[in-house]
Amino acid sequence: MSKEPTGKESAKVRIAVDAMGGDLAPASVVEGSIWAHRENHGNFEMVLVGQEESIQSELARLKAGQAPLVVHHASQQIDMGDEAVVSLKKKDSSIAVGMKLQKEGKADAFISGGNTGAVMTHALMTLGRLEGIHRPAIASFLPTEKGIVVVLDVGANAECKAINLYQFAVMGSVYTSLVLKKPNPRIGLMSIGEESTKGNEATLTANKLLSDDHSLNFIGNVEGRDVLKGTCDVVICDGFVGNIVLKLVESIDGFFTSLVKKRVKESLLFRLGAFLVKVSIRDLRKVLDYTEYGGAPLLGVNGVCIICHGSSPPKAIKNALRLAAQMVSEEVNQHIISALGEKKRLHA
Repeated sequence: MSKEPTGKESAKVRIAVDAMGGDLAPASVVEGSIWAHRENHGNFEMVLVGQEESIQSELARLKAGQAPLVVHHASQQIDMGDEAVVSLKKKDSSIAVGMKLQKEGKADAFISGGNTGAVMTHALMTLGRLEGIHRPAIASFLPTEKGIVVVLDVGANAECKAINLYQFAVMGSVYTSLVLKKPNPRIGLMSIGEESTKGNEATLTANKLLSDDHSLNFIGNVEGRDVLKGTCDVVICDGFVGNIVLKLVESIDGFFTSLVKKRVKESLLFRLGAFLVKVSIRDLRKVLDYTEYGGAPLLGVNGVCIICHGSSPPKAIKNALRLAAQMVSEEVNQHIISALGEKKRLHA
């Protein structure tokens, strides 16, 4: 079980997992990896990267001695508070080693619930960018009245140029069509008004770039109120706005739960009503539960990298592994490169 990975020994997708990343690591990460193996019947392999003694202890606790999980030792750990420059100095951290395994072809993907800035920095420094991509973007799933919407960027780039927003749209369109199986997804550009004349300079120029590209299903500007309505399948914005939207949506579950508890204590009638609709409330909480989606892919890097929530429970880790395997098998990056290359030829 502690065998070191030496290369791609089979056709199975091999995923390097940051076993030390996140508030609940390594316990949650190891358990989620075991869960993923059992649920996916061994369709992909996992390399648990981190402090071997701690990982082996968790495997023993979970009685997973026979699980086909490879353990790859990494002596250092990047803390949540470490700045990017500090994280780069930790050459033998679980993040650095996991990225290196992918760079060397010993893993096809990498997932981590650790320091987001460190994951992005190491991905750029080790894997590099996809050909033609100026800036990678973090894409996140959000629930809507009509299903799922992909929002990008949600934190990698606080400020963006028009070309960045345009490329986010290309990557988001490819990703949504392949992973969510939505052909020709509707793309909306986040702005302060639906009119093409509203927004800052980057938004105004991006609107024109997207409108001129008839291969994209661009529906125009969208406002914040449109995101959860399901007006479009992909929402494009800079990381500053996207991160605020993401955190606001994540807070809805806690707000709703707190509100219901307060009203239940105050009113017997409300308590009866809550009891009668508890199944609907449970279904609503499931829709808002980020663990259902696993993690957020860092699109635009020359590899597959999934960034998980810092407090990811085993369920989220399991779903992040499934997402990583799907991105590899669907060859998302190759399709992004192909799409950008085709657009470049058309505009040459």
